Amino acid sequence: MDIKSYYSRMNLPEPIVPALQAVRLLKGQTALVTGANSGIGRAIAIALGRAGANVIVNYVARPEDAEEVAAEIRSHGQGAMIVHADVSDEAQVQAMFAAAVREFGTIDILASNAGMERNAPFHEMSVAQWDAVMNVNLRGGFLCAREAVREFLRRGVRPEVSVAAGKIIFTSSVHEVIPWAGHVNYAASKGGLMLLMKSLAQEVAEKRIRVNSIAPGAIRTPINAAAWSTPEAYAEVEEIGRAAVWLASDGAYGVTGQAVVVDCGHLTMPGFNPAPSSP
Repeated sequence: MDIKSYYSRMNLPEPIVPALQAVRLLKGQTALVTGANSGIGRAIAIALGRAGANVIVNYVARPEDAEEVAAEIRSHGQGAMIVHADVSDEAQVQAMFAAAVREFGTIDILASNAGMERNAPFHEMSVAQWDAVMNVNLRGGFLCAREAVREFLRRGVRPEVSVAAGKIIFTSSVHEVIPWAGHVNYAASKGGLMLLMKSLAQEVAEKRIRVNSIAPGAIRTPINAAAWSTPEAYAEVEEIGRAAVWLASDGAYGVTGQAVVVDCGHLTMPGFNPAPSSP
């Protein structure tokens, strides 16, 4: 399914996407993308496939959507498989990585994208809402990154495909630095993810493992439908996919421990600026 058909089916306006030729920067590599059957994860998985990587498409619901993503990747000549796993469950994450290694021999790239929101005013937020978000957004990132690092260390550098032993890309948010009233659990999870990314990058740099994140602002997906009247303030999911390809490529070899912000300038707007006012 092409981009325009997907957006039409999802009742989204036609995307504003530059006409860029796919470059196979990731030829011979394999990527695992969590939460890859919709939204940002879908775009990352397809972009990595178009760049030459085989892709493991993780999902927790709607396997038919995951298979659609895999079919799109196969149409570009790459291998793809779908794997069901709850990223907050240690055993399921380990089984997912084991299945991926059996199928493709190794994993070179992890795009830890799976995330969720369970919003409520703070005084009304339940422990279940807090735990649900933390378990997927932060614990899930930890579990997947740990398995990826273990595989990278086991396999070592494959100089024929990359000068790095492995690449990890977290999907974070501008709310890793911007407070978000009414979404305290989400913002706290993304703030924690930021320091997970930076601390892990510091720890494994000497092993030639790169760890970065992408911090999207408002992305034009169905969850933001009420605000589409100002499309210039919204990025398309494909922009996140292109950022992931660059971070996974050797063109970004000197980049680790960094958050790449894709936000249409939200951090430059006074209402979004997290810096304290001058006295």
